[in-house]
Amino acid sequence: MSFINLKSYIDHLESKGDLLKISTQVDPVLEITLIQHKVMAENGPALLFENVKGSPYRLASNLFGTDERLRTILGKDPEEIGEGLLNLSEQLMPPSASTIWKQKKSLFNIANSRLREVHSGPVLDTITEPAKLTQLPCLTCWPLDGGPFFTLPLVHTVEPGTGKGNLGIYRMQRYDDESTGMHWQIEKGGGFHFARAIKNNEKLPLSVTLGGPPVLTIAAIAPLPEGIDERLLASYLLGKPLNVIKRPSGHKVSADAEFIIEGYVTPNDNKKEGPFGDHLGHYSHSADFPVFRVERVLARNNAIYPATVVGKPPQEDLYIGNALQKMFVPLLKIVHKGITDLWSYPETGFHPLAVAAVKERYKHEGLKHALAILGEGQLSLTKTLIILSENENVKDFTKVSEELWRNLDSDRLTLLSPTAQDTLDFTGPGINLGSRLILVATKKTSGPVRTNESPPLPDINDNIHPSITELNRLGPAILIVKVKNDVRGDNKHSIEKRDNLIKALQKSDPSSKYLFHILVSDDVDINNEMSTLWGWFTRFDPFRDMHPASKEVKGNKLVLNFPVTIDSQWKKGYRKPVEFNDETIKLVEKKWTSYGF
Repeated sequence: MSFINLKSYIDHLESKGDLLKISTQVDPVLEITLIQHKVMAENGPALLFENVKGSPYRLASNLFGTDERLRTILGKDPEEIGEGLLNLSEQLMPPSASTIWKQKKSLFNIANSRLREVHSGPVLDTITEPAKLTQLPCLTCWPLDGGPFFTLPLVHTVEPGTGKGNLGIYRMQRYDDESTGMHWQIEKGGGFHFARAIKNNEKLPLSVTLGGPPVLTIAAIAPLPEGIDERLLASYLLGKPLNVIKRPSGHKVSADAEFIIEGYVTPNDNKKEGPFGDHLGHYSHSADFPVFRVERVLARNNAIYPATVVGKPPQEDLYIGNALQKMFVPLLKIVHKGITDLWSYPETGFHPLAVAAVKERYKHEGLKHALAILGEGQLSLTKTLIILSENENVKDFTKVSEELWRNLDSDRLTLLSPTAQDTLDFTGPGINLGSRLILVATKKTSGPVRTNESPPLPDINDNIHPSITELNRLGPAILIVKVKNDVRGDNKHSIEKRDNLIKALQKSDPSSKYLFHILVSDDVDINNEMSTLWGWFTRFDPFRDMHPASKEVKGNKLVLNFPVTIDSQWKKGYRKPVEFNDETIKLVEKKWTSYGF
């Protein structure tokens, strides 16, 4: 089923009993976020808030918050889409009359993936100029956010000189009626276009879509190669041309959007943006970003404002990200034949951890595949990359740990530093700066590195160190160690206590038998794998936070010997984790039945 606009999708959800309309007045400041958070935790329905305080518009959220909703939008399982394109590429190489005939339906869909220019559309029903952005129900999601934010804006730019389009989702902090921030992170197409505009010392027009066909939102997040317009992918997923209206800026905007926000960014026009509780579960940096100067807002009659909530996983973005991974891994195989599977872990916020399975046809080819992955667009921001042999399960981290135990030796632990880093990652020496860790645990022709049984879990009563409060294991290779705040490294005494704890773990039996010891803070539930992976990978920098039992130099290579302790505690200078305040929790609890649950 193709949904050409947001309302048709919402109507479908309602017909299936997968939508709750909330008529009670709700506050876009914190209250809506907590409602969605609780609904997500219960695998609940999409939400349509019909009475949002301070706004004449309805607000829809949790539109993408289950695997089934993604299948409904795409019309099939995301794996089928990717495998279909992979099969098409294989069938047509080399092309022949018979294979072209056999694949005629797929070829027709690709040929039909285009922008179709129309002269009018619902989005032109009303035009507000000058803009009044404060009428839109932007969410203030978390107590320490810098203000209200657009959380599902589809930002369209055109590269100066080439005319190539880009559509991406970049959060926008609303400053007033006529301006927002434009949070372009590194490795983002819109940011690259603005860099070209800065070089030319010229304005860059922006058109921001809110709503439209739901596939447009999915396409805007897709990791397409630079220079390919995401709207073409939206058209392909829609199964028909995407209706667009050409505007005075030259931009072609969705005729079926709920809102279009038009304006521009200018070189050297910056303003403090943030903080913002992001998908890593912490407040990201407050920093200077370009200001989006808004000239007008187009809207259809009875427009619905789309929003989402991000924060500590799992949130709605987990389902979108997983669907896109399933769709695009088959396409990655077209370019990199040796990669058989890849999974970026949503529990960590995607970029902090990825695991790949590869064919290793000669010695050390696994490292070649790792470097290829780290050279691919948004995958280049992966902080920790683990490489396994083909056919291994990359999505089950306990299985990954088993492969590390059997096959990882010190020589195949590679540290890259300094490197660029995801803008939202706060563990490096500065914004956009960090390091990379590569662990190659492919099978060796000489056999496993270890054949002995995995070590038992140490007894907490053995008193390895007084600052240890709880122990657990994540598969055979990894010991998770929850510790008190007194070893966080805030001062000289605390650093000494931490170093003594690390030495105690590395010398005690059986903890010394593990490959990795992971120190985590007391807000991490180490009996829950999602919480454990989140607490581990969002809070360490490979260059600064890895403490091996010993180091040695082999030739010009520094080798880190096991066990390696990774300090993944929350540290002084880190961004605070997001959490709800008591006032909002009490308010939502009091009103819960009035929402209709």
